[in-house]
Amino acid sequence: MRRLLAASSLILAASSVAYADDPDPKFTFGKKDDVKNVTAPEWTASAEAGVVLTTGNSETTTATGGVHASRKTGFNKFSLDATIAYAESAIKALDDKNGNGLVDDPSELVTIDTVTAETMLGKLRYDRYLSDYDSLYVAAIGTRDVPAGKRYDLGGQVGYSRRLQKTDSQETVAELGYDYAREQPVIGVGTDIHSIRGFIGTKVKMTVGTDLDASAEVLTNVNTETLNTGQSGSPFEDTRFNGHIAISSKIGKRLSAQTSLDVHYDHRPAPLVVKNVMFAPGVVLVAAPEDTIMKFELIYTFF
Repeated sequence: MRRLLAASSLILAASSVAYADDPDPKFTFGKKDDVKNVTAPEWTASAEAGVVLTTGNSETTTATGGVHASRKTGFNKFSLDATIAYAESAIKALDDKNGNGLVDDPSELVTIDTVTAETMLGKLRYDRYLSDYDSLYVAAIGTRDVPAGKRYDLGGQVGYSRRLQKTDSQETVAELGYDYAREQPVIGVGTDIHSIRGFIGTKVKMTVGTDLDASAEVLTNVNTETLNTGQSGSPFEDTRFNGHIAISSKIGKRLSAQTSLDVHYDHRPAPLVVKNVMFAPGVVLVAAPEDTIMKFELIYTFF
């Protein structure tokens, strides 16, 4: 959290050169003002990226990126969001050739490449606006998180969106709907999850050109699941939470800087995946229920 606050302070300092009249790089939920007075199709698109590479005694590769695009026409809005976070580390391990449990010479040290983060998200969404405050939405979603034991999740959402607050400096939106996911773990068989979804998101203009974007999403299953971990999969046992907070600021006509923190919690996580390790028959370890991702990225808005 101290890292997030420090990076956020840098963004606020950069806001003195912000361009407040340029298109905002990111707004994750829909509202009718998005398509108000739109007489011809309008497109927006932006891309974000961040990377860290180290070699020598510490060998790591960390990369984050994403694309965001939307098309507005009439009372309709189509949007596409895709993000990725990837991290790989090379660690030293013992190749005990004589079985004495000791490192006898450098030849017994080997390097093992381990993927420590592999999170991907793709989302295609359609909003149909009914009034200044009400709209309907439908979305198709795909995710992947191998370290958390999930090879992929594929599914969709449908529901109702309501604007709760609208001022010159802040807007808040809430959504309620249905979520379906087909979850395929790395270990075990896949399962279908039917869930109720609740969402609330807000956006605040903090200073000229600097915005705060925050949201919280809760999903809980309404069907009975057969879980590979042996845990109970009764209704309302598989509850998931997704939290997001980001501060972004213009630092050029089309360039922005953003610091974000994402928090994910799964009350019924998938079986834990450990590379190059065999478990005894009947032994299943469970992945940690919570994950966090902190990012600092540059965002370029194309149009």
